[in-house]
Amino acid sequence: MSVDPAGPTRPAPSALRPPLADPPALLPPGGRAAWTAWSVGVTVYLLAVVHRTSLGVAGLDAAARFGIGASALSTFAILQVLVYAAMQIPVGLLVDRHGPRRVLLLGVLLMSAGQLAFALATSFGPALASRAVLGCGDAMTFISVLRVAAHWFPAAKNPLIAQLTGLAGVCGNLVTTVVLTEALHRAGWTATFATTAVAGVGVFALVALLLREGPGHDRARPSAPRAPSLPVGAQIRAAWAEPGTRLGMWVHFTTAFPASAFGLLWGLPYLVEGQGLGRGTASGLLTLLVVSNMAFALFFGRVVSRSPGSRMPVTLTVIGATAVCWAAALGWPHGHPPLWLLVVLITVMGSNGPASLVGLDYARSYNPTERLGTASGIANMGGFIGAVVTLFGVGLLLDALAGPDGAHSAEAYRWAFCWQYLPLAVGTVMILRLRRRLAPGPQGR
Repeated sequence: MSVDPAGPTRPAPSALRPPLADPPALLPPGGRAAWTAWSVGVTVYLLAVVHRTSLGVAGLDAAARFGIGASALSTFAILQVLVYAAMQIPVGLLVDRHGPRRVLLLGVLLMSAGQLAFALATSFGPALASRAVLGCGDAMTFISVLRVAAHWFPAAKNPLIAQLTGLAGVCGNLVTTVVLTEALHRAGWTATFATTAVAGVGVFALVALLLREGPGHDRARPSAPRAPSLPVGAQIRAAWAEPGTRLGMWVHFTTAFPASAFGLLWGLPYLVEGQGLGRGTASGLLTLLVVSNMAFALFFGRVVSRSPGSRMPVTLTVIGATAVCWAAALGWPHGHPPLWLLVVLITVMGSNGPASLVGLDYARSYNPTERLGTASGIANMGGFIGAVVTLFGVGLLLDALAGPDGAHSAEAYRWAFCWQYLPLAVGTVMILRLRRRLAPGPQGR
C-alpha cells in the first residue's frame, strides 16, 4: 500500500505488487453449503442465457414478424448487448454495496418483464424496448454469481468455479438451441417467449428462499454490515488503475466476441442464407458450438486452477486459432467452405467463451474483495463491447452488399464477416501491451 499525505490510503498499482492473496484465516470454507449457494445463484444465470440467446434462433422469425431487414434485426442484439455492457460497472457497484442476492432478485424481475413484453410485441419499437429491459436484467446475473462463489469457495478454486458458471450458461444456450427452436416451430412466437418469461417466477422464489450470500449471511438479514466503501468515483478509478483489471477487460473483449456475435444473431443466417444449409443442419452446428463450449470450459477450468501462469498462453492460443479458422472459411473459393471446415470453425469458436473467463480471473486476482464486483464489471464489459462492434459492422456490411431482392449471397457474408478482424487486431495489441505491466513472479490467488 502507498499513502498519499494529502488524501486517503490508496492501493499501489499491480506493477509494483503481486496479485492479492487472502489471509489464511479468512479463506472461505467451500463444501456442501458452498455448492448449494452457487447452484441457486447459477440457476439465475442459466435462465439469463436462455433469454439472451433466444433471439439467435428466432432471427429470421423476428425479421418476418416485424418486417425488418438485416440492420434493424441486428439492432435488437446490439441494443441488448449494449445495455448489458453499460450496466456492468453500475451492477458491480450494486453488488459491492448491497450484496449479490438482492441484485439477482432484481435481475430476475427485469428479465421476466422484458421477455413477456417481447412475446406480446407486434411492432419493432415495443420489441426493441423489451430487449433493452431484458439486457438490463441479464447484466445483473453473472457478476452476482461470481461474487457468491468468491464468498463461499477458496480462491484457488475460483477459476474452476467461474468456468463451471460459464458452463451452466452454456446449458442455457443448449436449451435455447434445442428446445426453443422446436417450440418456435410448434407453438409459435407468443407462447414460446411467454413461457420463458413465466419460468422467472420459479427462479425468483428459489433465490428468495434459499440463497445465502456467504458463510454467516442470514437470508432474513441480507444487508449485514459490510466493509466501508470508497465513493463511487474513487472505487471505479481504483479498479481501473489496476493493469490487471484492464488486461482482464481486453482478454474478455478479444476472446469472447466472435462466438458471441455468431451465437447471438448471425450464426443461423450465415449458415442458412449464406451457406445454403437446412435449418436442421444449421441448428446441429449451433448445438456443436454449445457442446464444444462445455468441453473447453471444463478443460480450461482445470488448467487455469492448477497453473495460473497458463492464462496468457490459453488466451493467445484461442485468439490465434479463431483467426486462422475464420481465415480458412472466409478465404475458401466462392465463400462456400465445405461442411468439415464449418465443423472445425465452430468447434474452435467453442473455446471463445471459456477463454473470456480468463479475463475475469485476471480482474479477480489483482483486486481486493471490497471492489471485486466493480473490477469484474469492468472486465466483463469487454466481450459485450466487442460483440456490439461486430454485430453492428456485420449488419451494415450485409445491408450494403444485399442483392436487389434484399437477399444476401455467400459473397456478401464472406466480406461482412471479414469485419471481425478489426476488433480482433485491436484487442490483441492491447493484450500484448498490458501484460508487460503486470507484476512478475507468481500469478493468481
